[in-house]
Amino acid sequence: MSYLFTSESVSEGHPDKVADQISDALIDNFLAFDPQSKVACETLVTTGQVVLAGEVKSRAYLDVQEIARQVIRKIGYTKSEYMFEADSCGILSAIHEQSSDINQGVVRKKKEEQGAGDQGMMFGYATNETNDYMPLALDLAHKLLIELAVLRRENKQMKYLRPDAKSQVTLEYDDNNIPVRIDAIVVSTQHDDFASDAVMAKKIYADMVNILIPRVKAKYPKYKHLFNNKIKYHINPTGKFVIGGPHGDTGVTGRKIIVDTYGGKGAHGGGAFSGKDPSKVDRSAAYATRHIAKNLVAAGICSEVLVQVSYAIGVAKPTSICVNTYGTAKVKMNDSQIGKIVERIFDMRPYFIEQRFKLRNPIYSETAAYGHMGRKNQWVTKTFRSPDGKIKNVRVELFTWEKLDYVSKLKKAFAK
Repeated sequence: MSYLFTSESVSEGHPDKVADQISDALIDNFLAFDPQSKVACETLVTTGQVVLAGEVKSRAYLDVQEIARQVIRKIGYTKSEYMFEADSCGILSAIHEQSSDINQGVVRKKKEEQGAGDQGMMFGYATNETNDYMPLALDLAHKLLIELAVLRRENKQMKYLRPDAKSQVTLEYDDNNIPVRIDAIVVSTQHDDFASDAVMAKKIYADMVNILIPRVKAKYPKYKHLFNNKIKYHINPTGKFVIGGPHGDTGVTGRKIIVDTYGGKGAHGGGAFSGKDPSKVDRSAAYATRHIAKNLVAAGICSEVLVQVSYAIGVAKPTSICVNTYGTAKVKMNDSQIGKIVERIFDMRPYFIEQRFKLRNPIYSETAAYGHMGRKNQWVTKTFRSPDGKIKNVRVELFTWEKLDYVSKLKKAFAK
């Protein structure tokens, strides 16, 4: 029986994502100057105001206000009419030292015995729907907003765009769980007040359908047949979106965890990522399970898979590892047997996860918008400045959990 499935995404200028990006910029700066920093940092943004709160244990000293302003400036909040602007917004810091009760459960004499920073369960998911092993609806939703941000920065074809935006894509699947049609696309974009409401609505609708959609369609040669004249478009459905960003809606770190992961496919353990150093398994173990899932699908073990891991605070060894292939396994094993092999190949203790994915490096700012999964693994050089004028250039590898470096090991283990 066919069915509809929907996923959404939000832009880098969405207030919740502004908060995520500030929190992760603080993580990167702490790790750049002290790789052993323990950080849990929350951010709240609203009209003309940023509030930073959380716990830190680090040898690094940062100008957290300037870091926040740099993030806001890079996103594009640089005009006073936005009512939230990088150079003029107030920034209040309420960051304090990490609890010693938590720290004693994480830090151990033997590094390999490092305990999990919290209890909880984390999930990793992968599917062969797209080249990056992500669900198609979410992939499309992300690409719509990434391309919209490119158009905003080009400032040529759509000069009225402002930073805040949201997207949503609804796909129809057939009985074999294959996407056969795009049913609906929703795009809400903040914009300048450049004409009457009716004229603005008509202009923005036409530009989205005639400029944005073709640019996104070009990125999906495999699925170009899904883009047809029967798609229902909802472009700025309220008719007007001038008031937006942190002025239009308060933003808080960690409120877009489904956008950050798989768009509602698979499952989510409930823990946010941004603002947390890798000792927090909410983040690190979610990356590790994504790595397992992606490599399983790429190795041909299954077409779709969900991997769960769980922890007790202060304990290194996971309390459970579970694999669900949704009946798509291509080996003569049940999911429990597949899980046993996975447990043998992948060491899921927190210290080994940190080492495997180089998570003590400043690699997190890039994760804080457009999803933590399905991104391009690449090397970049990043520059950090301390309050005393010290400049540090760090070459880091981004999105290490997206590497397909365990495919050959899995094929050998499963005799593929």
